[in-house]
Amino acid sequence: MLKTYRTVEQLGQDEVVIEKSTFIGYARPVENEEAALAFIQEIKKKHRDATHNVPAYVLGEHNEVQRCNDDGEPSGTAGVPVLEVLKKENVRNVAIVVTRYFGGIKLGTGGLVRAYTKGAKVALESAKIITRLLYQTVIVSVDYTLLGSLQNQLKLKQYGIRDVVYEDVVHLHVWVEEEDVPNFKAQVIEWTNGRAAIADGELCYRTVG
Repeated sequence: MLKTYRTVEQLGQDEVVIEKSTFIGYARPVENEEAALAFIQEIKKKHRDATHNVPAYVLGEHNEVQRCNDDGEPSGTAGVPVLEVLKKENVRNVAIVVTRYFGGIKLGTGGLVRAYTKGAKVALESAKIITRLLYQTVIVSVDYTLLGSLQNQLKLKQYGIRDVVYEDVVHLHVWVEEEDVPNFKAQVIEWTNGRAAIADGELCYRTVG
């Protein structure tokens, strides 16, 4: 698994008008190719009256899945520029569709490349690029009498709590960077005088910016 990667936070939409043609850019996070294709179809259905709906997406830890389509624009003037924006921004698990409503003025090859590039960029900006970092979750189980002091220590040391499960004891699922896990466990033992049960949870990504 990657230690860190860039993606987008949410569905984003923005538009630009270039030589009377309107370019509407959409971007959203997608976990797999099925989700990317469903999103593309959704936008095509929404803008079935558009002149073109140009899609591109990048998937996988190492961007191993890269797809784009010119959707009727001259070869290389639409899909590839949109895909290049994704690659240049080094984002993954993201799909973009740039919709064009033709305004009557032909843009030429260079103009089309610039226009679709701009459409993709405003889509990404609207969807907000974020960084996701791989964390180990560590499950700390303590008696209720220790909960308050433990939470204070976690807050003081700026450890984030992913979840809290209340049973006969309290289970705190704490975000811990992998290299910090041994140190974190030692601190928990110290804070609780050895009265905590500690177990490794799952590896998962957390948004850090």
